[in-house]
Amino acid sequence: MRRYRRAGLQRGGIELRQLLRNPKELSGHLTNVAVALALAAYIGDDVPGTQTPMAHLVLAGFAAYLLFQIGLVNLPQMLVTEREEGALLRLRATPGGIPAYLIAKCVLVVGTAVGTLALLLLSAAVLVDGPLPHGPGGWLTLLWVTALGLLAVVPLGAAIGAVLPNPREALALIMLPTMGLLVTSGAVFPITSLPVPVQQVASVFPLKWMAQGLRSALFPDSARAAEAAGSWELPMVALVLTAWAVLGFLFAVPLLRRAARRESGSRLSARHRKAARSGAVPG
Repeated sequence: MRRYRRAGLQRGGIELRQLLRNPKELSGHLTNVAVALALAAYIGDDVPGTQTPMAHLVLAGFAAYLLFQIGLVNLPQMLVTEREEGALLRLRATPGGIPAYLIAKCVLVVGTAVGTLALLLLSAAVLVDGPLPHGPGGWLTLLWVTALGLLAVVPLGAAIGAVLPNPREALALIMLPTMGLLVTSGAVFPITSLPVPVQQVASVFPLKWMAQGLRSALFPDSARAAEAAGSWELPMVALVLTAWAVLGFLFAVPLLRRAARRESGSRLSARHRKAARSGAVPG
């Protein structure tokens, strides 16, 4: 197992360096950061009932959404694309290939998420007077909310990637629900401004709690007045994110194993022929 872990860490480091050297892939993450900064620079009001700038709420919400997107949008697309290219089929013939592959993807996702989050917060602090944690307690909260948020969405993203049909349909199937959650989870609007039924539905999903946890790390305690419960509810943040992490792991492992078992040379050839007839190029 130690050999597989070492191989996974090495592969993850290689994939992370490849991402940093690929302007096309890197531009997507940088564009998200630029959009968040542009919105923060444009918005000038305060969150109703507080002295917290609305721009700070948008920045905290986008920080949560970037973590959410990397786990639930980018990761499934990567898995589906590499499955179409025959990566799972090749890994079946490699001892310890699947565990090493999953470790590598975790390294890639965590590195990308932490790097994007740091870039957003630091550039916002410099360019648009964005918020940063106050004191060791704020930094500690930022750390555990980020870690638990990634644990909540990365396994779920892996499970989704195991069942999505192909890369061409993956983005369409994932983006609409995630954009809906962005609007309804209090990430870019105060959640108290949304109808109560919408708040109740949003509270089932991890994005609402990720954004709330990040606000608790970045905002002063006076900003709690804008929360639905009038407090940060950090124990509930931890509970909901942990529940999603457990649920994701329960689904991801068997679904990925099933996807790997179903791979064969004939299925791969059939997908390539279908893609060729439709004029698409796999990957």
